[in-house]
Amino acid sequence: ITEADPAALKEEGNVLFKVGDMQGAACCYTKALKLSGSQAESAVLHRNRAACYLRLEEYSKAESDASKETDPGDMKARFRRAQAFQKLGRLDQAFLDVQRCAQLEPKNKAFQDLLRQLGSAQLNSTDARVQQMFSLLLDASAKESDRQKAAQNLVVLSREEAGAEQIFRNDGVKLIQKLLQSKQEEIVLSALRTLVGLCTGHQSRAMAIVNDLGMEQLCAVMGSDVSTVSLAACHLLQVMFEALTEGMRREIRGKEEAILPEPSKELRSMLRHLLGMMPASNVSGPGRDSAINLLVKQVPRKSLKNPDNSLTLWVIDQGLKKILEVAGTVPELSEGLRLTDNSHMSCSVLLSKLYDDLKSDKERENFNKLCEEYVQQHFSRPGLDGKLRAIQTVSVLLQGPSDVGNRTLEMSGMMDAVISLCASEDVTHQQVAVEALIHAAGKAKRASFITANGVTLLKDLYKKSENDRIRVRALVGLCKLGSAGGTDFSMKQFAEGSTLKLAKQCRKWLCNESLPPTSRRWSVEGLAYLTFDADVKEDLVEDKNALQAMFELAKSEDKTVLFAVGSTLVNCTNSYEVEKPDPQLVELAKYAKQHVPEEHPKDAPSYVEKRLAKLLEAGVVSALVCMVKQESPALTEACRECIARVFLAVVERQEDRGTVVAQGGGKALIPLASDNTDVGKIKAAQALAKITITSNPEIAFPGERIYEVVRPLVSLLSLDCTLLQNFEALMALTNLAGINDRLRQKIIKEKAVPKIEGYMFEEHDLVRASATECMCNLVLSPEVQKLFLATGNDRLKLLVLYSGEEDERLRKAAAGTLAMLTAEQPQLCAWIPGTVSTTHWLEIVQALLLSEIPDLRHRGVVIVQNMMQAEKSLAESLMESEALEILSVLAKGGEDMPDPVSKIAQNCLDKAMEYGIIMSREGKEKCKGTEP
Repeated sequence: ITEADPAALKEEGNVLFKVGDMQGAACCYTKALKLSGSQAESAVLHRNRAACYLRLEEYSKAESDASKETDPGDMKARFRRAQAFQKLGRLDQAFLDVQRCAQLEPKNKAFQDLLRQLGSAQLNSTDARVQQMFSLLLDASAKESDRQKAAQNLVVLSREEAGAEQIFRNDGVKLIQKLLQSKQEEIVLSALRTLVGLCTGHQSRAMAIVNDLGMEQLCAVMGSDVSTVSLAACHLLQVMFEALTEGMRREIRGKEEAILPEPSKELRSMLRHLLGMMPASNVSGPGRDSAINLLVKQVPRKSLKNPDNSLTLWVIDQGLKKILEVAGTVPELSEGLRLTDNSHMSCSVLLSKLYDDLKSDKERENFNKLCEEYVQQHFSRPGLDGKLRAIQTVSVLLQGPSDVGNRTLEMSGMMDAVISLCASEDVTHQQVAVEALIHAAGKAKRASFITANGVTLLKDLYKKSENDRIRVRALVGLCKLGSAGGTDFSMKQFAEGSTLKLAKQCRKWLCNESLPPTSRRWSVEGLAYLTFDADVKEDLVEDKNALQAMFELAKSEDKTVLFAVGSTLVNCTNSYEVEKPDPQLVELAKYAKQHVPEEHPKDAPSYVEKRLAKLLEAGVVSALVCMVKQESPALTEACRECIARVFLAVVERQEDRGTVVAQGGGKALIPLASDNTDVGKIKAAQALAKITITSNPEIAFPGERIYEVVRPLVSLLSLDCTLLQNFEALMALTNLAGINDRLRQKIIKEKAVPKIEGYMFEEHDLVRASATECMCNLVLSPEVQKLFLATGNDRLKLLVLYSGEEDERLRKAAAGTLAMLTAEQPQLCAWIPGTVSTTHWLEIVQALLLSEIPDLRHRGVVIVQNMMQAEKSLAESLMESEALEILSVLAKGGEDMPDPVSKIAQNCLDKAMEYGIIMSREGKEKCKGTEP
């Protein structure tokens, strides 16, 4: 045997293996590996040596060799690794490997035997682990560190289906009930997280746990003063709601699928207890916010196409007055409910969601009536406390269902009470009244009344009040009234320079850390209105301290600031919609002496671009990313739309996209593209498209995230979107389709192919070419290839015709698609002559071969090669045309002739010789020699 021949050494190893000399066989494979230059050969040698090590009981070495195989479809290597894992006691990993083997080869007896063996072993070991953890957790004399570790292990175990089932069947819920009463935060958190593992995606277990634990206990835990515990309990209830509502549509419903009852009883019980938390004095502020958040997510319909809003009607009937108890609470008054800075805003969002979910005037009238009764009941009580509660309720309603708020505001004596309390010497009373006045000022019905009566009052408060809390709120009222003209430069409400002075004061308060966060938040509210003025925008972006302070507030616990920050940034980046009026209509309006909106000179694109650069430098992206992460009702759809608009503005310049991705912008945009207003979804999807076009998608959206980008991009392939949005979506999908087959499958699954085909007929050259480029990458998928094989379609004809168009980009895309299709599906070659006339298709192919553009020439020779290899008759047609002469020239090569082109051209000539259509040079010489 030649020591330098790896193939011979491998053969010798195989012989030794068969006769049982494992040591000798392993030695031969090792020598062969040192000499092997082929990856495929090395893979086989590693696999064979792993078999030797298994027999020699050297299991770590066997596992290492079997893991070196890079092809996930190599069943032998995977099975040997599973055997090694089994012997090393790593049963979980062994089970996963052999499970994969059995999925790919279900009839293989060895795979099935080991799978059964490992399945029962895993169950027994899990059972033992569960029992061990339970005994440790119940043993009061055990070391605290051991108990905590056992609690954490229980969480890990609950995330595996086998473990979750074992915990559940071993009376684990009763044990967890005891753990929830622990005084140790870590133990309680572990208990809650274990319950999350048990309930996730499993309806029957979730139902049993709701009934066994009882909602009283779960709500009591959520009402805890410890914020981490309260949030963990909120997350558990969210998971339970999802398991109960979505479980009906999921595959995993538990083993009692056939007899499982509807979970409506448990759902109503959960909602009843959440409503009970609203007026409960023993519930913490964060706990109450969590309950409101759950009601926002679970009660209203997810889609208005669903006709059933019975859950909303039930909540209004059972709990609207309880929700209004939170809305009317003035925390500074004695014996009020405990609230956070976010509670009133969360309440406004919940009330708005409930009101928007109503279907008829009768239902809306009932909602109005209940609110008016509650406000009237408190307003008519003797003393100021009742009136303050009524005014506070009106404030919350104005921020939520404003139609309802307006009706309560118009109740007899309400506006007079607001105006008179603005002059109160008690700061709390003054604050409640001023806030109500400000919220009323934003509503069209009241704005004119307040402009007439409130401006003087607010100016007096702003100038004369000694308390900054009142002054900042009065200032916002003035800002709100002063911005009534929006971005229209000619409609300024105040004298020249007044808005700049107001904005300067807002920025000053914003940067004043000695002020409470709520007052600083009001200064952002002021800027949200004042930044309609371009002079204010310019001053704000120049003030780096004010920007930093605003971004820090956006990341803080006070979620109510989110919309104000979003609105301010939309104004600064000019990312709002601006309809350019028709010039002729403008002239007509001037002639008719009608008002014509004017744009501020500093709203010109050059100014906007500089503002964007300054915002990026100040850290706007990290602030936006933090805002998206907020789990709060304050992150409303309108707020999400603002964030999406700003993201689209900051990715406008290609050179800024890398910065946006590096700071987490790509990840943040994905949820914005699915959970948003219709406009917000489009803006976020377009921002994703821009990033996908110019960044490496695998880096911008790592791991599974890249697959979540497909649906938003496909949503832009709509007639409701602009041609630019269509074009950018097609370019982005082209990039994704070129990465791997799984992404192509995802694009196909999202029903994008018919849409892309539609855009291949678009009149606009760029859109048509980009759609064809996208198709070029998609034809790598067998599923798309089948579309071209279907009878009676003109898909192939279109590609042939496009390959002869003048537009270079379109020709490249069409010829590339044709080259790939004819390589993957040779039978299509015979169909090409039937798509157009014989002379026409030959002219198109010859034009590609003669092109001065190397890419087109390359595509042309590949198409010719594929056609000649497919059928002799096609080769004959080509060789009878000018193609023979062109190929002969291309085959000779030259300085401007790339190697692949001349090589493929020579292959075509060789094929023609093989068919006997043309003769080789030597054959011609012989013919000449035999002539008489």
